[in-house]
Amino acid sequence: MPDLFSNYVILCIGAFVAGLVDAVVGGGGLVLIPTLFSVFPNVAPATLLGTNKVAGVMGTSAAAINFARKVRIHWAAAAPAALAAFALSFSGAYLVTHVPTDMMRKALPFILLAVAIYTLKKKDFGQHHAPLLSGGKERLYAILVGAGVGFYDGLFGPGTGSFFVFLFVRIFGYDFLRASAVSKVVNIATNLAALVWFSYSGHVIWQLGLLMAVFNIGGSLVGTRLAMKHGSSFVRKLFLFVVSALILKTGYDAFLK
Repeated sequence: MPDLFSNYVILCIGAFVAGLVDAVVGGGGLVLIPTLFSVFPNVAPATLLGTNKVAGVMGTSAAAINFARKVRIHWAAAAPAALAAFALSFSGAYLVTHVPTDMMRKALPFILLAVAIYTLKKKDFGQHHAPLLSGGKERLYAILVGAGVGFYDGLFGPGTGSFFVFLFVRIFGYDFLRASAVSKVVNIATNLAALVWFSYSGHVIWQLGLLMAVFNIGGSLVGTRLAMKHGSSFVRKLFLFVVSALILKTGYDAFLK
């Protein structure tokens, strides 16, 4: 019983920290998924991933609502990106059972490294909100970003939220704060699509997922308040930290594990 209690305490702390990080720049899975795998090494990976999505959907939703109260979410980009992300996340999840992902696993650390270098070199990257797109062109690019990253999330997944933040800054000209807010809306769609799939296939421990969701929501509320209080400069620094951690984690998984 003490071991069971301590395991749940560890999971609740992990869910809180994951919610905080994910609310600001994405990458919460970097914290919570390894925690789940270490606490329940004998549970099927699909079940742990599905259970993680319960916390992820609710925590990301709470973050999106909290952002929307203070930051104007640009729905002309967020809505089409979310719809495309939802649809393509399903496709990626289906395809992952039919094709190997070793090539993507090995390429990911280098893609993330390029993102980090670009962000470091461009000192003013994401510091100012200066939208570059409008009208039909904006919707088209939103659909392409949502579809591309949504497909990646269903197929593989690590760093999805961070990729959304980066692309909304780089392509749409948003600052980091507004890019993070829009990314939360789109990330809800990818998480929800995955949760529907995992739930349908019976790979969700609902009681555990809902418990973690409570703490994930708490962390997400703290994270969004920190982001709104300290602005884009804080979000940029945390973004670089999370991307650096993702480079190390994905590099280890691809080449050393």
